[in-house]
Amino acid sequence: MKKSIYLLMLLAVVAGGCKKQLDQQPVSSLSTTNFFTNNNDFLQGLNGVYTKLEAYPDQLMFLEEMRSDNIDAISDGTRDWDGINDFYPNITAVGYLETAWTNNFNGVYNANAVLDALGTKGSNIGDTSLETRYTAECKFLRAFYYFQLTRLFGGVPLITKPLTAAEVSTIGRSSVASVDSLIIDDLNFAAANLPASYTGANLGRATSYAAEGLLGLVYLTRSGPTYGVNGPGLNSGEWGKALALFNNIINSGAFSFASDYTSIFSYTNEHNSEVIFDVEYASSIDGASFPSDLVPVTYWTSLGISNTYGNGLGTSTFTVSNNLVNSYTAGGTDSRYAFNIATAYTVGPFIKKYIDYSHKGTSGTDWPINFIVQRYTDILMMKAECILNGAGSGTQADVDAIVNQVRARAGLGPLTNVDLPALMEERRREFVGEGLRWNDLVREGLAVTTMNAWITSDGLTNIDVVVPDYIIYPVPATEMQTKPGLYTQNLGYE
Repeated sequence: MKKSIYLLMLLAVVAGGCKKQLDQQPVSSLSTTNFFTNNNDFLQGLNGVYTKLEAYPDQLMFLEEMRSDNIDAISDGTRDWDGINDFYPNITAVGYLETAWTNNFNGVYNANAVLDALGTKGSNIGDTSLETRYTAECKFLRAFYYFQLTRLFGGVPLITKPLTAAEVSTIGRSSVASVDSLIIDDLNFAAANLPASYTGANLGRATSYAAEGLLGLVYLTRSGPTYGVNGPGLNSGEWGKALALFNNIINSGAFSFASDYTSIFSYTNEHNSEVIFDVEYASSIDGASFPSDLVPVTYWTSLGISNTYGNGLGTSTFTVSNNLVNSYTAGGTDSRYAFNIATAYTVGPFIKKYIDYSHKGTSGTDWPINFIVQRYTDILMMKAECILNGAGSGTQADVDAIVNQVRARAGLGPLTNVDLPALMEERRREFVGEGLRWNDLVREGLAVTTMNAWITSDGLTNIDVVVPDYIIYPVPATEMQTKPGLYTQNLGYE
């Protein structure tokens, strides 16, 4: 899978690679008439749906990790991330937002195209079990892309089949609840019809446990507050549903808690016992850029290493906040700190979690390391989150046991009566650089208060006051201009 998923990019070509995502074109006559005639055609098409995952880690680094209280980025001029880091209202033309909208909707389009072909020509596969599996994989991926869209932008156009540009131009934004209905249906189908595991070349494909884990996160996210915006939280109180899914993964015995934190992210230990779902990369075929995204270029030059391994972002810095440093150092020696954060450079502390120069590719955009989207520790800690939010089964002792298992691995002493703020802070230290912090704060109703308290405690003057409107991003200007009046802009943005 690691090689094939990015070599076989058929649907990216079929979809046309258009600049404005929703200017979707119908599947070409080649794909409908001369393609999808056998199993290999469908497998190539399905691999094309996976290709849009490649950009997901970069979205997390620049739109979610940077948005959080983990990082205060300082640009060397005017950079796209300035408004993201600093909570500006005039960010509708920021390239990161347009790319995220475009990429995720291209993923939706590719999934719809293959699902449409499966519905009309699926018998050409010659194996009903494979036909069902391919359908389940497509639905998992469509749900994945739509979930990311709702977390970033709130309500978005709901499209479930390949459409012409003229047809798309009549479709406005649906409510988050409506999009969630599709996401939940897709993930339930995926959970019921995907295999529990794969071997060989299929490693890295979505499994039934990946579908359950994502569905649990969807329920957890929906349960969060609305903030008065058309965002991902619906105040639905579905922690019990989430807990049941997390318990099923835990009780399956298919995964285990790694004894060594650093081994989880080793280049030579991919698909380890913690990995439930990841994004696959292979050097010189289609390597990853996320390891270098938040590492300043001056790090490489200070080591005498070519800045080819930098992120191309000049002398900009991505300093880890004093608040986060204090979180790591205040309670004892946390072994995760030295692994996750570089501190011995004049540019200030920064996230180095994924850098292993001994396994470098050809450049800073060619790292041969997979990005872990779901891991077992996250499932355990989300279980604790459900319990603290009042889910039916589970006790305070269960919460404490989960958190103390994580702390023991980091070389820290145990805690008692762990509450929600303490759990969120432990998650912060555990998952730094994995793009989870911002969404953690949002779903627990802590984003506005935590961010503003951090701005004050760190004495930051470059970041505006955070208001509830900023829980989601604006619809990109390019989409607003495609057909004026079709969309209403999110509150608070210019």
